[in-house]
Amino acid sequence: MKAMILAAGRGERMRPLTDTTPKPLLTIGGKYIILLTIFKLQQAGITDLVVNISHLAEKIEAALGDGAAHGVRIRYSFEREALETAGGIAWALPLLDAKPFIVVNSDVYSDYDFSGLCKRAQALTVERPAHLVLVDNPAHHPQGDFALHEGVVSQTGARLTFSGIGAYHPALFADIPHGAKARLAAQLEGPIAAGCVTGEHFRGEWNDVGTPQRLAELDARVRARENRRIVTDAP
Repeated sequence: MKAMILAAGRGERMRPLTDTTPKPLLTIGGKYIILLTIFKLQQAGITDLVVNISHLAEKIEAALGDGAAHGVRIRYSFEREALETAGGIAWALPLLDAKPFIVVNSDVYSDYDFSGLCKRAQALTVERPAHLVLVDNPAHHPQGDFALHEGVVSQTGARLTFSGIGAYHPALFADIPHGAKARLAAQLEGPIAAGCVTGEHFRGEWNDVGTPQRLAELDARVRARENRRIVTDAP
């Protein structure tokens, strides 16, 4: 099973931090955000990774290298200009092969267990090309994105928020011209309307690190939690 980490975005809402540091290399608890995701994937046995890069790409490559130091293999998909989510995935398809794969945003901080998503991904087909992980609506996104009815994603009903974590069949992106910008929501529109996208409601820890304030608040919580753990574990 391969996974793609989306790391090409400019991180406009994170400015001025992202003027000199790519968003995936901002830190939580002293660790790069993207490394925390890599650790979670590695724990689930997912070690073959593709990372798309664009803004300050050389800094991400320098920080992560080929992934060997972290027990994974990383290949990079460079975008001269960020192609948005679906466009970036389509551009990277030659590195992802012809089997279903997992995709996760690089700015997600979560305790989600990717092991179950591997099984969901393996069950995807051309006719049922996507599985989305949804979460409770955070304060900054109260309207949500999609509804979920008995494991099927829809546009009608009480909405949850897309977590930035999902599994996809490559056929979902086959009609995107190579190098074109494309939004994930547009690719999902038809399959969702046809009742062909499955989903799950994840109720564990999840944070979208989208602004400097949210980053600072999360960093403080993580550091406080780690300090409590150290005190508790002390002899």
